Amino acid sequence: MTLILKPVIVIALVPVFFGVLVGWGGLLGWREKLPRDRATGVRTAATLRSDEAFRIGNKVAGLPTMIGGAVGVLGGVAGLVMPTLGGTITAAAVGLVGAFALLAAGGVLGHRAAAAVPPPAARPAGCSGCACGGCSALTKAAPAEAN
Repeated sequence: MTLILKPVIVIALVPVFFGVLVGWGGLLGWREKLPRDRATGVRTAATLRSDEAFRIGNKVAGLPTMIGGAVGVLGGVAGLVMPTLGGTITAAAVGLVGAFALLAAGGVLGHRAAAAVPPPAARPAGCSGCACGGCSALTKAAPAEAN
């Protein structure tokens, strides 16, 4: 038995598939489980500045991204129940546009939140970053000027 997919089903499944992927990424960001070493999440100069900025930016972007995923899934489901091909295309398009708009809004909010995170403190030259306080780079006084 071969499975033949009608064009209506394929058109409706595109926003469903996209919505599931986007929603899953939003959930991982919201729960602070999104790995920084992958190509997912809000990846701007502000969010990639530090681990803390990446975590905060993707947590803020998580809720709008999850809602965008839900809009995509609902648009695809609505497309499946439409009686005509035109209705299916319209429902799928509305679902995709809504998902993309909420995804972009989440990215902007995540970027702004990450930009508000203070940058990591700069280490003095020669400091290995052990934070022991006894480093010669931290305690060395400037040489006295000859008069």
